[in-house]
Amino acid sequence: MAQQEWLFGLHALQAVLEREPERILELMVLKGRTDERLGEIINQARRFGVSVQFCHRKVLDEKVGGSQHQGVVARAKPARALDENDLAVIVERADKPFLLVLDGVTDPHNLGACLRTADAAGVDAVIVPKDKSASLSGTVSKVACGAAETMPLVQVTNLARTLKTLQEAGVWIIGTAGETTQTLYDTRLDGPMALVMGAEGKGMRRLTRETCDELVKLPMAGSVSSLNVSVATGVCLYEVVRQRQQ
Repeated sequence: MAQQEWLFGLHALQAVLEREPERILELMVLKGRTDERLGEIINQARRFGVSVQFCHRKVLDEKVGGSQHQGVVARAKPARALDENDLAVIVERADKPFLLVLDGVTDPHNLGACLRTADAAGVDAVIVPKDKSASLSGTVSKVACGAAETMPLVQVTNLARTLKTLQEAGVWIIGTAGETTQTLYDTRLDGPMALVMGAEGKGMRRLTRETCDELVKLPMAGSVSSLNVSVATGVCLYEVVRQRQQ
């Protein structure tokens, strides 16, 4: 595992400074930029004894590979990776577990967007396989707008085995698959559950699909055959929210 990483973006860095300031090793700020939001971040960093450097845009661009950094970049310790043991504690503590499982989502922008929506919808944890999946990175944190620091992201070695363990704990596993006849809106979603979203195009892997208790699909009325995975995730999560609030 990397000993350090580059974080960037106002939301992401504000979230880290509020929750885990000890992770920030050095703050780099665009020279000449002055605004209230950035000033708060600089002051917060200095309160925790973090060195602040003012740099030209080219220096910041090089640190983050040209990503949109909003004038602020930080060298940071990586967040602690959560595993199956952490998931067991999360499920045990939840009154009615609400989990999101992403099977094979490799685009960090999609992962970041899913974390942001999961946080907004009140999901207890997001689960991904260790292999063939995007993991936490500066890009994920930037897209997640602070949710990467608040939403537990659990990386598991064997996804099918993890789903079976969840089933034994009373969690209903609902997978999304275009070929099924049952729609999201015909399905009861108000109990302890894990929603499984597959990768765009390929969908869920075979073992994941076979482990699900139920398969549902989004009704598609137009000419496109599927939605972006982060958009589809948002639609599905908020149908769960709607049913739970009734």
